[in-house]
Amino acid sequence: MADARPAAATPTTTRCARCQTALSEGDRVTAQDRVFCRSCYEVLKREVRRSVASISEDINYPMALLGAVLGGALGVLAWWGFTVLTKIGFGLVAVAIGFLVGQGAARFAGGKRSVGLQVLAVVVGALSFLVAAYLVNMTFINEVLAQKGQAWRVPFPPASPGMFYQVLAVNFGVMKLVFLAIVVYEAWIIPRPPKLTTAA
Repeated sequence: MADARPAAATPTTTRCARCQTALSEGDRVTAQDRVFCRSCYEVLKREVRRSVASISEDINYPMALLGAVLGGALGVLAWWGFTVLTKIGFGLVAVAIGFLVGQGAARFAGGKRSVGLQVLAVVVGALSFLVAAYLVNMTFINEVLAQKGQAWRVPFPPASPGMFYQVLAVNFGVMKLVFLAIVVYEAWIIPRPPKLTTAA
């Protein structure tokens, strides 16, 4: 009776995930969980670069501006409305401004991403934050004026740049600077163009 011996394991051949060519040790590139031959990897890399580059091309900036302004207006109304309803100037609500501006700019531009959109969103986000801060301070100042029986009220829009600055400067401390920084960061990061990483 012959001895039963285990069958030798047959080596499995690694094949390119794209063209199914058998790969030698020196002709393989691993990208995430797949393995490609070098020529297929170069083709795929060019296609991905072309696709990523197209995200930053042919951007409709007027529509992006409209989206950013609408997002900013929505964020301004959220912060100011919260203040009017609760009588609390809760600055954390202002963080929504940066998110809404960034999303508005990117979505109204058709899902595009670029440094130009980032700059646009940061400018609109910062201006929206300042307008919201003015409205919040205006609300509290007008309440104090009403309690004192004075007929004069802080108007919106402000009568002059000087009035805007004076009302804005009330309670504009470190925390407002922190919230402004968060608004700017979110407005910058959302429309940021993607970065490619190269496989080893």
